[in-house]
Amino acid sequence: MKFVGKSIKRVDGVKKVTGSLKYVDDMKMPRMLYVAVKRSPHPHAKILSIDPSEALRLKGVKDVITGEFYTKRGGLYLEDKNFLAVGKARYRGEAVAAVAAESEDIAQAAVELIKVEYEVLPAVTNAVEAMAPNAPLVHPDLGDYKVAPVFFPEPGTNISNHYKLRKGDVEKGFAEADFVFENKFYVPHVQHVPIETHTAVAQMDADGYLTVWASCQSPYAVRQALSAAFDIPLNKLRVMSPAVGGGFGSKAGTTLEGIIIPLAMRSNGRPVKLTYSREDEFENAYVRQGLHATIKTGVRKDGKIVAVQNEFIWDGGAYTEYGVNIVKAAGYASAGPYDIDNVHTDSYCVYTNHPVGGPYRGFGMSEIHFGIEQNLDIVAEQIGISPVEIRRINGLKPGGRTGTGELVEVCGLMECLDNVIRDIELDKEEPASGPNKRRGKAIACGWKAPSMPNNAASSAVIKLNEDGTAHLLVSAQDIGQGSDTVMTQIAAEVLSISPEKITVRTGDTDHTPYEWQTVASRITYSAGRAVYEAAQDAKAQLFELAQIKLGVYKRDLEMRDGFIVSQIYPDRKVAISELALGLTFEDGSGVHGPIIGRGSFIPPNIRNADKKTGLGDHPVAFWTYGAQGVDLEVDVETGHIKVLKVASCFDVGQVVNPQMLEGQLEGAILQGMGTALFEELMLKDGKILNKSFVDYKIPTSDDMPELVVSFVENPEESGPYGARGVAEPAMVPTAPAIANAVYKAVGIRLSTMPLTPEKVLAAMKAKGQTK
Repeated sequence: MKFVGKSIKRVDGVKKVTGSLKYVDDMKMPRMLYVAVKRSPHPHAKILSIDPSEALRLKGVKDVITGEFYTKRGGLYLEDKNFLAVGKARYRGEAVAAVAAESEDIAQAAVELIKVEYEVLPAVTNAVEAMAPNAPLVHPDLGDYKVAPVFFPEPGTNISNHYKLRKGDVEKGFAEADFVFENKFYVPHVQHVPIETHTAVAQMDADGYLTVWASCQSPYAVRQALSAAFDIPLNKLRVMSPAVGGGFGSKAGTTLEGIIIPLAMRSNGRPVKLTYSREDEFENAYVRQGLHATIKTGVRKDGKIVAVQNEFIWDGGAYTEYGVNIVKAAGYASAGPYDIDNVHTDSYCVYTNHPVGGPYRGFGMSEIHFGIEQNLDIVAEQIGISPVEIRRINGLKPGGRTGTGELVEVCGLMECLDNVIRDIELDKEEPASGPNKRRGKAIACGWKAPSMPNNAASSAVIKLNEDGTAHLLVSAQDIGQGSDTVMTQIAAEVLSISPEKITVRTGDTDHTPYEWQTVASRITYSAGRAVYEAAQDAKAQLFELAQIKLGVYKRDLEMRDGFIVSQIYPDRKVAISELALGLTFEDGSGVHGPIIGRGSFIPPNIRNADKKTGLGDHPVAFWTYGAQGVDLEVDVETGHIKVLKVASCFDVGQVVNPQMLEGQLEGAILQGMGTALFEELMLKDGKILNKSFVDYKIPTSDDMPELVVSFVENPEESGPYGARGVAEPAMVPTAPAIANAVYKAVGIRLSTMPLTPEKVLAAMKAKGQTK
């Protein structure tokens, strides 16, 4: 192939490095109004009254709204949220009123003048306790909420989804096991912390046409959610996302857009803008849900796992309209990338009075694998075999079956494991860098499937220009992962024209074609396949015209460097540019007209799993498998963990752009290190204690280890050129590999993230390893 598989330059690279790419917060429009938000100081409280009178008297204030102005709930999967609190506040920081004013300063001053009277209610701030029969109910009306049929809320409780997986007979499996072990793990909330905070602008024309500019990952999903929430027809609602400065899932759904829309409706055509501060981002954008995990494992003496029973209790926060899907994904992936005959999983999404849980890179997989992969090392040691051997015995291979009972046809897990063992030199003993250091190496595996509806659709349009160049229209959003470049490469490969001759346009629901969402590591696979089909459509039209022009059957034509060429008579050729507007004959007449290729794609044959058991023969589009190895040192005097080297290998189906793929894996590893070693959203009585970079630590360049990245290519049949997604799966094994390596280094097992120096020293002290 000429372009696919090559490291071409990013098509958006120059604009990004020069700062000329414009984001939503760069927008300055005439007569713009600015919004500030009044937020609840309580995690759970009934709103008795809101008095905006003083705020309205402040010069420069144009409007104040509360939740009573629009009480209809919204949500993509579970319609459980209001953009401004209605009746009561369910987490500390929830929006209860919003001000539109001539400047940000005036708006913020007005917010301070709004008087709100509350009746404080008992709060529930622990997901396990929230499941108790007598726990305060965060959503007493849960039974009345509209919910997608694949989710199972339990009215009268705080459980917004209970996903069950029942494969085989787990009790029989435990009875047949030689050993049974049970281990518990906890993963705290973390924040996404993209460089760009959430920003949106809304403007309503006199005819009721609403335009929203938003820093969002999924313009069509946002449009659908806002249309339903505000009863606006889709043809009267335009969502544009000109550029996104990072997302990691936090910008997948709706957040602040619903706050500004009612103000825009009442502002006589004036644009209304709200930008989150960094503190807002920590508290009021999505957070990664916390997880309490219990894993019970039955295993034979030979290392074969015969039964696994999982209980996952997820802290979904005050609203779980996205969280219910994360819990579902974790449930059907709960066996990990292992072939186990008997699996019993209960995965619960639980309301608490915490910030709202939502999608985060890995979509539940990073959290469950922190337990799954540590548990595997624990079991291996207990029965006297190596961590590598237990993974070789139980790891999925072609012909095996997943936890849902699906037959595995394509799987490069063992190849990935072999590469990682080689690259990390797992069996090589290496000295520590000092007398107070202890060195350890370990591995972990991981997998992930796109968590999406069976009919999640993608589409693309290619327009050929008179000079042989092209415009590619998609709504897949480039959030830093490089999708604009990958889409360009796929189109260039089909049409055999240089990527420099293709301009990609994205993110405008009025002018770019439908895309379900830029989530789930599905864009290269789904949107890429739609682009492939659009390019093939344009190619077919060109061939129809070229066979007339050249007098050569279309079956004997090929694309070559901007020309349609006869395979038999190479001197017979016609430039794409000559046919871009159709074919013109010698008498001046013409046929066909402009070449516009269209493509669409839905992953084939994905079918619903059984609602009672979770079993299904093809419930997901594909699985991405991989492994990582970690070499690190622990300072026994300070407890500090220094990651020296990480080796990573994933089965990506087909490498489209090696350089960008390496960048994705390197970024995923560093992000995984952040959650493993530093990151935790510290909550006390519903209050976030560390909502700034002063107290919330993320990795820096100083923390970057040596990275060895490799790939395995077992083609995905329905993917473009065999490609499948890897951006999220690459983060999944990092944290458990680090935890396993810490155990190898100093013999302590940390079951709670992050693995801070304080926890390391406390665990070592408990084992009598420190003075």
